[in-house]
Amino acid sequence: MGSMSELAYRTCPLCEATCGLEIEVDDGVVGRIRGDRADVFSHGFICPKGSTLKQLHEDPDRLGTPLVRGSDGELHPASWEEAFAEIERRLLPLMEEHGRDAVAVYLGNPNAHNLSSLLYNRFLLRALGTANIYSASTIDQRPKEISAGLLFGTSISFAVPDLDRTDHLLVLGANPFESNGSLATAPDWPGRLRGIIERGGRIVVVDPKRTKTAEEASEHVPIRPGSDALLLMAMVHVLFDEGLVDLGQLEPLVVGVEEVRAAAAGFPPESVAAVTGIDAATTRRLARELAAAPTAAVYGRIGTCTQEFGTLASWLVDVLNVLTGNLDRPGGAMFAKPATGGPTTSGAPGSGRGISLGRRTSRVSGVAGSLGELPVVCLAEEIETPGEGQVRALVTVGGNPALSAPNSDRLQGAFASLSFMVSLDLYLNETTRHADVILPAPSALTKGHYDIAFYQFALRNVANYSPPVLAPEPGAMEEWQVLLTLASIAQGDGADVDPAVFDEQVIRGMAERSGLDPDKTLADLAPRVGPERMLDLMLRTGPYALSLDDLLASPHGIDLGPLEPRLPDALRTPSGKVELAAEPFLADVPRLHAALERGATGGFVLIGRRHLRSNNSWMHNVNVLVKGKERCTLQVHPDDAERLGLGAVAKVSSRTGTVLVPVERTDSMMSGVVSLPHGWGHDLPGVQMEVARANAGVNSNILADDQLFDALSGNAVLNGIPVEVVPA
Repeated sequence: MGSMSELAYRTCPLCEATCGLEIEVDDGVVGRIRGDRADVFSHGFICPKGSTLKQLHEDPDRLGTPLVRGSDGELHPASWEEAFAEIERRLLPLMEEHGRDAVAVYLGNPNAHNLSSLLYNRFLLRALGTANIYSASTIDQRPKEISAGLLFGTSISFAVPDLDRTDHLLVLGANPFESNGSLATAPDWPGRLRGIIERGGRIVVVDPKRTKTAEEASEHVPIRPGSDALLLMAMVHVLFDEGLVDLGQLEPLVVGVEEVRAAAAGFPPESVAAVTGIDAATTRRLARELAAAPTAAVYGRIGTCTQEFGTLASWLVDVLNVLTGNLDRPGGAMFAKPATGGPTTSGAPGSGRGISLGRRTSRVSGVAGSLGELPVVCLAEEIETPGEGQVRALVTVGGNPALSAPNSDRLQGAFASLSFMVSLDLYLNETTRHADVILPAPSALTKGHYDIAFYQFALRNVANYSPPVLAPEPGAMEEWQVLLTLASIAQGDGADVDPAVFDEQVIRGMAERSGLDPDKTLADLAPRVGPERMLDLMLRTGPYALSLDDLLASPHGIDLGPLEPRLPDALRTPSGKVELAAEPFLADVPRLHAALERGATGGFVLIGRRHLRSNNSWMHNVNVLVKGKERCTLQVHPDDAERLGLGAVAKVSSRTGTVLVPVERTDSMMSGVVSLPHGWGHDLPGVQMEVARANAGVNSNILADDQLFDALSGNAVLNGIPVEVVPA
């Protein structure tokens, strides 16, 4: 930047809300960051995280050079050439001796917020050729992906609540006042939710805790953790039982309604009440109000995914949207139409291959994989268990599974036993401390940004590209170049291959698949390279025929309008219909009925919780976000605390581990339920995150059980973990 102060505009990359930022830059130094009032989507809204991009950029603990483990067992600064040479020296012989499945890959949550990762990780995965691919998706969202895929044909065909036009919103397992929304992208969820009530609408929040979202809602309905699928199935039962099913314009587009009627017959509200903790009269009323509303949407998120019946709960959310005629209509649950295109805009409209499940199971426990991945609950045992296909090396990209995955103590031990580990990351954290080579990711402010992932399920169609705010830092390497170099090593071409050559092959292939002349296309896209060139091509071939130049000329974004009905064109199912009763759903219903017969479990169960100043584990090294009142506490209902004789600290135990944690008494908790936030526990040896270590907290995933998962998706159960709570 010049010597005088300038303003840069950028979409915040720190969560799913995609808020616009206005950033002051003076001679290459970032000054004040505030909300961009001219942003077409966020209109100036900003949360506390957005203003900390300056602190993240200037964090002295952020890695600026590769680290390589020496013969003394310690990590030392190294050049990029030395780091890649070490990877080539260690990784290739291991793959040659033990096969490609001896290498596992873990892709963390930050990849979804990163243009380079979203576009280039696939080339690394393809080059490695391993079946051992894991990601954060099987920690928090795989049930939603499988449900969407079976219903609508692609794993990101998420029907999102049309908040700005709905009359009635039923929310389960979500706290968007703290999380800013999830798998339903929009800035200012609080304002949008308040808008529903201001225009005479109604919001009902079903949650074991009276969250900030529940406090602002029209009604809060406490529910026993892990029983959402039973409540939803009972509501489906009521719709059929009372003649309230009305598909409206969806009638010719849906198959399987009678099969769903039969599946719900065994779940009258009276039968589920003891397990859900919600009386039958309330369940019936919730169903009637949903059916009677002029427009309505049901929205379920992380709390409904991270449980024993996560896929059924995700399915039943959309079953209710369909049966009340609210799918694909304004004010209901709708499908975005992203500017870069995507699975719901490519190929022949209206039908497709759908998704298939059960192609592969894990080596040790036989847990079903899905969507090209294995569940992360299997990772530790795949490393620990000898035999053909044993994982001996691990590549992590932007994730911290040591804190975010279940049975963390076991996983830490497994990481320590690996023969070789490579990490691409910002920090020397709880996971990367085990790595033999750490490759530093560049600062967010030095790279371009476009939310390819989140615009796939945005609550309004917009497009906004952010050019780099700052020049690259000395010695930095762009992520796409790092990923292509790793891919080149993995496929045996060595580290010396110019990433630009690899990248040219990639863009030519994309042009050919789009039916374009590759030479002309490359000329049209010149002089761009890397992710910007790929993005430009995706925009040009997308449904609005935009270009990257169009977005650069509109620094506050381009508003492409509210969501519009997209069925049947958006469907990619084999039948060309909404497949309401896909076989995997129906096959899992007996398991749900068995839980009903099992009845309510006694004892305490643990749930997680969100905080507006936190984003999983990686923003705890920013002082302004962690200062103040301690947040890593065990929230307990006062009556439970008194009955247990709890003092200032509680001892919480599960099958997998024990933690000591400060007690916070609050009547916002349902009795019999305790809550711990996730992403803490920063006091491990070797972690170089000074602020985080000073505010270490405890790791809730020491208590999460890797033997508890949703059978249909393999997704970890992080909501409703049986625990014992006693005074410390």
